[in-house]
Parts: sequence; structure tokens; C-alpha cells
Amino acid sequence: MVLGVGDERALGAILYPSVILATSRCMTTRLLIPALLIVAVSAASGCGGTARLPVEAGTGPTPVIDAPRTSLIPAIAVAAARPWQSGELPTAAPELVVQAFARDLDHPRWLYVLPNGDVLVAETNAPHRPDNAKGIKGFFFKRFQKKAGGAVPSADRITLLRDTNGDGVADVRSVLLSGLIAPFGMTLVGNVLYVANTDAIVRFPYRTGDTTISAAATRVVSLPAGPLNHHWTKNVVASRDGNTLFVAVGSNSNAAENGMAQEAERAAVWAVDTRTGTHRIYASGLRNPVGMDFEPATGALWVAVNERDELGSDLVPDYMTRVRDGAFYGWPYSYFGTHVDTRVKPARPDLVSSAVTPDYALGPHTASLGLAFSRPGALPVSLHNGVFVGQHGSWNRKPPSGYKVVFVPFVEGMPKGQPIDVLTGFLAGDYARGRPVGVALDARGALLVADDVGNAIWRVMARGR
Repeated sequence: MVLGVGDERALGAILYPSVILATSRCMTTRLLIPALLIVAVSAASGCGGTARLPVEAGTGPTPVIDAPRTSLIPAIAVAAARPWQSGELPTAAPELVVQAFARDLDHPRWLYVLPNGDVLVAETNAPHRPDNAKGIKGFFFKRFQKKAGGAVPSADRITLLRDTNGDGVADVRSVLLSGLIAPFGMTLVGNVLYVANTDAIVRFPYRTGDTTISAAATRVVSLPAGPLNHHWTKNVVASRDGNTLFVAVGSNSNAAENGMAQEAERAAVWAVDTRTGTHRIYASGLRNPVGMDFEPATGALWVAVNERDELGSDLVPDYMTRVRDGAFYGWPYSYFGTHVDTRVKPARPDLVSSAVTPDYALGPHTASLGLAFSRPGALPVSLHNGVFVGQHGSWNRKPPSGYKVVFVPFVEGMPKGQPIDVLTGFLAGDYARGRPVGVALDARGALLVADDVGNAIWRVMARGR
């Protein structure tokens, strides 16, 4: 991403005014600081420039946690959206093949496979958030979001896709639910379909084979939202007995810059009683928890978490971890255990000392969103025991990271070894032809990948199947 002089001045002099104010007491002098000088100061102080470590260093159970590098201008690498052209496909690993399960969708973000094999896709984007991204900083982030293909209106619907002839391509498409409010997560318990809108968990009656639902939504529990709604996506999964919904709720900021009052019950996984709608905080200190799934061998709930930005290209690694009842995972006061974020005031050493170290780092700024455990089926045996992770790719690392789907092998219920690339080719130079989000396994055990920039769902299976 190359910024013009005006952009650099705005980002340096207005986006981070407190830093510049510290360099001069003279308003006139401060206003006359050339943009190039701001950039030079930024570079000289080791600011958020090019990564010094490979992504692999920030991956695994014991990632390298480098010293933070704050800056007047953070590392910015925004890949412009240039969706797939006719005949183009992502690149599957050598033992795999990929095909389009569905195309021409409207910003598909999340997937859920019903017991009869029908595939639900949430076509969605951010809701109206008038207090988000205000001022010059907000202006530039909106520009970056538009360039990356993320500033499209939300379709606010869930579409049902059905493959009637088993060729791996959906030939039935129906709007199951419309008029939702930035929907994301979905889960079925018996004959009840739960949907995570940005502001509430709602439920609908469902019968096997339904292609549309006309019943009105019933609110189960309200979720934090409102005019300031930084991480708007809400995910939901059900416990095996169907008595509890686990709900992922992201923070309302990057690192509590909006004040802790805005973070009430956020950055957490909730436990919601399906019978009463009452809830409690199951685990906290999770900046932006998104994908959730149960590890088959142990039954443990795992979550993919996006960590904080603006500490340099090598920090902070996103991660996946077991969700332990009552655990605190550090945000905003610390990251990856007890590494203190000195930007957050007042400090809370009491909470930092109790922070649980996540189980497995997924690389800095990979924006790991989707998470789905594998099982035997249409994929090679080498991919039967582990978890698939959809890495959307972030803006805060140079060079970019993520923009792919990886597989992390598991042994005896825990991750073992480095991630394996499963689906790549989304990033081509400075352009993103697609960005993976949700991942799921279909009824035959093939991998489905929601691509919100490519407006497609990709299906991956073993070569020769």
C-alpha cells in the first residue's frame, strides 16, 4: 500500500497526534512538519515497517514474541480486491482438487451444514454503525476497507444451497431467511435453528428439507451491539446435549482505546441456556473470538481468536485455543499470556498474572476466522485428524500474511507440528482475488470454504475422488 503525501500527513499528524505533540510544543511547528519527516521519524524509531520474522516464527505452541514496534504510521498492506475471473480457481495442495460449489453470492461469510447435507451460507456484512471509524483515522480505514472489498452493503440473509445429484455443485439455491441484522453464526438443535445476528441470538422453527422459513424470529438473548460496534460478527455453536449455546462476542476496539465501559461483556465467549436465555461469561480476555468447534477426541471447545494490531508486523500472533470455563486470556492488558500491552491504561497486573497462554499461535495478522475439525471422508487420510483454519488476511503486516486455508494436525486432542497449506492463490501480488472466511465439512467430508471477496464457496476433496 503506497500512501500519498496528504495521506501520510493525515495518518501521521492527525491519526496519531499525541506522538507528534510530544515532539514539539509549538503548534505552528507541528503543523509544518513535512509528511516525509514524519515517515523518516517513523522509520528511524523502528516503527511498524516490514516484518523482521517469518510468519512461521509466530506459529505454533511457543511462538517468538518479539519486542513491540509502535509507530506514527502503522504497517499498512491493503490488497485491492480483484475477484476471480472466469475459469480461475484457488490453488489446492497437490493431493487435492478444488471446484466451485457455488458462485455469484453476495459477500458470503459463514457456513453451516445441516444434517440432511444442505449448506447454509450467511451473506452478510457490517451493520450500520454511526459511531465507528469517526474522524480522519476512520476516513482512512473506510478507504482501506473499500479497497479490500469489504465495504459492500449487507444482504442480511441466509441462503440454502443443495447439491441434488452429488456432483459437488449446488443446483438448488433458496433464501432460507431474510431481513436479518448482520447475521453470522448458525446452529441447529433438534427442530430449532439458532442464528447469531449482530445484536441478538434469535431462533426459528425448522423441519428437515425446508428451503425457506417464514416464521418470525424469537429473541433468545440480546448481544452487545449499538452505534459503536467494532467487532460486529457474532458466532454460535451448541453443546452436544443442546442445552447450552456458546456465543463468541468480539471487543469494541483494538486495545481498549474506547474505554473499558464500552467493553462490557465483550471480548468473551458466553454460555447461554437454551431453555431460559440466561447467560454468563464462560471465558474472557479474547479480543475477537470467531470460529468455534469441538475437538472430536476430547470434546473440548476450541476457538480461533484475532489478536490486536499496531504493535508491528511481527505482533501479535492470532491463535486458536481450548476455551476453558472461567479462564482469562489477557485482552486488553496482555497478549499471548503475560506479555503486557503498555498502551492500555490503567494497567491491571492482577489480571495479567492470571492470563492463560493460548494453546497454538496462527501467525501475526493472519486474521484467522474459520475453524472446523476434520473427519474421515472425501479428504486424504493425512487430513483426517486436525483442524482447518480459514485465514482472511489482515491490513497490519508487511508483507501480508494469511489469505489461505491451512490444516493443523492434531495428536491426542492437541495440535502437533506446523500448519499445512490446503488452499492458496487468493493473493496475487498486490491484489486479492478472494479472502477465505468460514470453513465447514459437507455431508461427504469434503471441505467447504466461504470466500467473501470472490463471492464463492469452494469445495476441496482428495484428487481422484
